Amino acid sequence: VEAAAGTGKTSALIERILSGVVSGRVSLVKTVAVTFTDFAAGELKLRLRLAIEGARQKHDSSPRTTELLTGAVRELEEARIGTIHSFCADLLREHPVEAGIDPLFEVAPDDLAYPLFDLAFERWFEKQLAGPGEGVRRILRRLPRRQFGGRRSGTLARRPRESGPKPILRTAAWALVRERDFKTSWKRFDGFAREADIDALVLEMEELGEWSEVGNPEQWLTKSLAYLKRFVGEITRLESLGNPRDYDGIEARLFGLLGGWGRAKDWKAYYARDSFPSDEIRNRRDELKVRVQKFVDNAGADLAPRLREELWPVVEEFEQLKERAGYLDFLDLLLRVRNLIRDNRDIRAELQQRFTHIFVDEFQDTDPLQADILMLLSADDPDQHDWRQVRPVPGKLFIVGDPKQSIYRFRRADVALYQEVKRQIVASGGALVELNVSFRAAPEIQKAVNAAFATVMSDESSTQAHYVPLAPFKTALNTQPAIVALPVSQPYGDFGRVVDWKIDESLPKDVAAFVDWMVNDSGWTVSERERPERVPLQPRHICLLFRRLRHYSTDVARPYVQALEAHRIPHLLVGGSSFHSREEVEAIRNALTAIEWPNDELAVFATLKGPLFAFTDSQLLAYRSQCSTLHPFKQPPNDLPEALGDPVATTTPSGLPARGPRSARGSDEVSEALGILRELHRRRNRRPIADTVGTLLALTRAHAGFANWPTGEQALANIMRLTDMARRAERTGLNSFRAFVDWLDEEAESGDIGDAPIMEEGVDGVRIMTVHKAKGLEFPVVVLVDITAKDSREPSKWVDQASGLSAMRLAGCTPIEVQEHADEEMRIEKEEAARVLYVAATRARDLLVVSGVGDQPYDGWLATLNPVLYPPEGTGFKPQATQPPGCPQFGNDNVVGRFKNAVRPRGSVSPGLHRPKAGEHHVVWWDPSVF
Repeated sequence: VEAAAGTGKTSALIERILSGVVSGRVSLVKTVAVTFTDFAAGELKLRLRLAIEGARQKHDSSPRTTELLTGAVRELEEARIGTIHSFCADLLREHPVEAGIDPLFEVAPDDLAYPLFDLAFERWFEKQLAGPGEGVRRILRRLPRRQFGGRRSGTLARRPRESGPKPILRTAAWALVRERDFKTSWKRFDGFAREADIDALVLEMEELGEWSEVGNPEQWLTKSLAYLKRFVGEITRLESLGNPRDYDGIEARLFGLLGGWGRAKDWKAYYARDSFPSDEIRNRRDELKVRVQKFVDNAGADLAPRLREELWPVVEEFEQLKERAGYLDFLDLLLRVRNLIRDNRDIRAELQQRFTHIFVDEFQDTDPLQADILMLLSADDPDQHDWRQVRPVPGKLFIVGDPKQSIYRFRRADVALYQEVKRQIVASGGALVELNVSFRAAPEIQKAVNAAFATVMSDESSTQAHYVPLAPFKTALNTQPAIVALPVSQPYGDFGRVVDWKIDESLPKDVAAFVDWMVNDSGWTVSERERPERVPLQPRHICLLFRRLRHYSTDVARPYVQALEAHRIPHLLVGGSSFHSREEVEAIRNALTAIEWPNDELAVFATLKGPLFAFTDSQLLAYRSQCSTLHPFKQPPNDLPEALGDPVATTTPSGLPARGPRSARGSDEVSEALGILRELHRRRNRRPIADTVGTLLALTRAHAGFANWPTGEQALANIMRLTDMARRAERTGLNSFRAFVDWLDEEAESGDIGDAPIMEEGVDGVRIMTVHKAKGLEFPVVVLVDITAKDSREPSKWVDQASGLSAMRLAGCTPIEVQEHADEEMRIEKEEAARVLYVAATRARDLLVVSGVGDQPYDGWLATLNPVLYPPEGTGFKPQATQPPGCPQFGNDNVVGRFKNAVRPRGSVSPGLHRPKAGEHHVVWWDPSVF
């Protein structure tokens, strides 16, 4: 069954199971129903139970039908309904000896498996320092990346663990661990004359660098030449001392050269001096950049296969450590079960007989291992062990999917695999059914989606889905808009050009203001899936969808969170990586640091000033001036004044409520707070880590304080998660309090942990998540944001399933296989980018809000929607209405604070109701000045 977004894929699967139960053909104890997330699996089981109970209570059911349904209710808990990983874990627990694993194995997520990997890597790294291979030796010469001009970037200063050769190698080894089932070695790159290429590049740089003495030092071109002169100067300085040319060191520097030189690609220069041939020098410099990039490509192709071979012992050591610890990670579950079914004919036959029906939801998310397992279990011939030759038993396999929503390629989901399985099933006599009536979105949204994606998914290929138009089910609501284009209020930089940094600065505030208006002033209503009547719009009905939540070390969602908090709008960040930057988490980490190191006066000050104690600067200054220190072990003098400074503020530094309003506080309260830190320090190594954290929270009444925040539910979930992290840390071997604090610091530096999940229907708050997290969900209002995100990235990986090859960029080195297939890989990336945007646009039920630039179409991840948003050029100044239904009266400009007498571009769009270039719908272009 191929079902488009909102057409009821899961409902069709449940109805199929129910009809099989009613007919007597399906027994739930012999049934497997799998999907690919725990949330979807839980929902599938709950909806199936409700469907069975509903059918059982119908008065027109025959006694036989009632008996079958009653039996199904009893069998429901025995049915294999869950994720593919939980199904595999069950099979391995039934056959541990045949699978060659510990019968008491434990499924280890990354946070349990990574310490074992870390141990394997450390052992390997110590050996490499004694005698590194050529690949590792060359990587060890890498220096921390630097900004143009040789200055260390602020980002790297904040995240030092990612800036040296050791973390580079660690990251590369972990990437190999994630792809360890691909055993094929990478192709060696022949014909790389490294030393000759380096000599030629250094000579050309030296010649160009000399021109920096002639050019105007204020011009960008001259600055780029001076950068070359400094680069060569560092090389020649060592050689002038009699040292031989350090080719490894120069190679490492060349890998970082283009990163610091990137800003120079469009530099122009204008000189009054005729003696400076600026055009010729600029051309030579640009040709040099091409040569440097070619060298980096060749050096990467030469280094990557060497690194893979030299890092592979880490993978093997990691496997041995997991085996000794009795751990299996998620990849192990799939690999072990696939091998068990494929290689053991008796077990394959027994499982094929036991499971008479297999139902698969969201099949477009399937990876090759999962497809292998499911196809072999459905085979009609137990002697067949190649899934590509399998003929499923008629009526045994029921698959539901939508290739247009295949967006998990980074998890090995593959549209080509989906198409192959579909062809195989149809060729074996299976039926193909298409569902296209969408029960989710308003008709105007469906028209826009059809117009936008019919062209980009027009040609069915092995790597792209064929577009099936959505058919309407709902009736249109004419009292409020269904599609809104929200222009960035201030997209222009200092020189009158639309620039990314101004968009990123303005858009979060614009979105928050629009959300505030919708919730408090619009009077709009929305529909809910479980209720037939429309209800007033609330924050929980709104979802902000991002293409990404991090950009390098930048938390992309943070400005939106802060803007919503400024409007006091509750929100939930789902699946982000800002856990350690949340104020409540930072406050507790500061307190834990102060407990472990009471002589760290900065940590003590941050703890006392933060939301746990909420003393003001003046109070702490007054106390310190009397006691000379904030050390918890320093006894205060007896003549301290009773009151200190002004009354305590009732908000934290970011404007959130503190633990509660208080009157002016005395020195005894500061002493009491320091006493809490002192006693926790004394007992920290005599009690479990989690007890110390819990005592801190109890003594400061943190739960009550955080619950009063606008994002109180999220704050409480985060501090409970932190407590749970303390418990798990002890289980994984962190037995000292200091080790736990250090581990938290390392986790904060990595920036890879998201907020604690509290996604529930009844929890109020604007949802903030990525498109990948939102897949399978729907929301009355969807706002597509972060328009500066790109739709795809440079190719970094090439997978050939048939040959067992997975070549990927390691330590910045791109294998020759990836380079040879770069164009094809880029095309596949573009195809998936279109599917990602399709998923984003189809999450909305009643209103789709698309961010954009009002003066011109913006080329970001939302660019595919531009034709269904922008009116034909030349008509944007003439909206059909300046006060569309349900909207305030608009002005005539989409930019706030535009310079007087500035000429608006011909493609500019005035606020109001417009008919776009493509599609038969209307779009309301908003006026940001109404806020």
